[in-house]
Amino acid sequence: MNRDTPRERDRLEAIQRNVDAFTTGILDDLPVQTSWHCLELGAGAGSIAYWLAERCPDGRVVAVDLDTRHLDPGRAPNLTIQEADITHDDYAPGSFDLIHARYLYCHLPTRDAMVERAARWLAPGGWLVIEEPYHLPAETSPFPAVQRILAAYQRRYRDLGADMTWARGLPSQLARNGLGEVSFTGNLGCMGGLDKDRWRPLIAQAAPALLDEGLVTEADLSEFTGLLDDPAFIDIPQVTVSAWGRRPTAAP
Repeated sequence: MNRDTPRERDRLEAIQRNVDAFTTGILDDLPVQTSWHCLELGAGAGSIAYWLAERCPDGRVVAVDLDTRHLDPGRAPNLTIQEADITHDDYAPGSFDLIHARYLYCHLPTRDAMVERAARWLAPGGWLVIEEPYHLPAETSPFPAVQRILAAYQRRYRDLGADMTWARGLPSQLARNGLGEVSFTGNLGCMGGLDKDRWRPLIAQAAPALLDEGLVTEADLSEFTGLLDDPAFIDIPQVTVSAWGRRPTAAP
């Protein structure tokens, strides 16, 4: 993945603008306590970590990412920033009351095993919340330019080892790893709609690689940009699947 700082920041902020309200709505429905210890996996630009730090002032929040340049360690006194690879680094069993990850697991080569590890990091009664994209088939878009762009984008991420359909099995993954009270919901992604669109920075970031690999042409990108500039253009490229489950409390 291209982590060029200006484009990566734009991408992360576009995600936050468009899906933070959905994410915090899910977290708000959990019995979050002010004393909870929370782990934010793949913290990105930090909006959910900061939100958790405000909600849990008597606890602590650990925000971990491979690249922490977009995170502010001084944002809250109960916030710890860690630059780490969670597929290799570990936490003690029972360390956290809440673990949240968004748009992370689909990129991990050991994504199934990482669900198992995260479930072990939960304290009894703790919650694991994972949110991942489920990409709709590119060819089902009613817009030929979108078909070409999405097909290239999806192929690029497959070649990098990502699985943009893995989210469908999330509820079952949580249940198989011993979590109870499993539930899930979905958030339809919006491409277009001008003020709602988050795909412009995503495709802009990916465009150089897509061009270099011959997956798209400059004409494809120009046509796609023209669609995004059209206030009447709206498409649904993906569904974000959000699933959560709870580690059983210890026997009395």
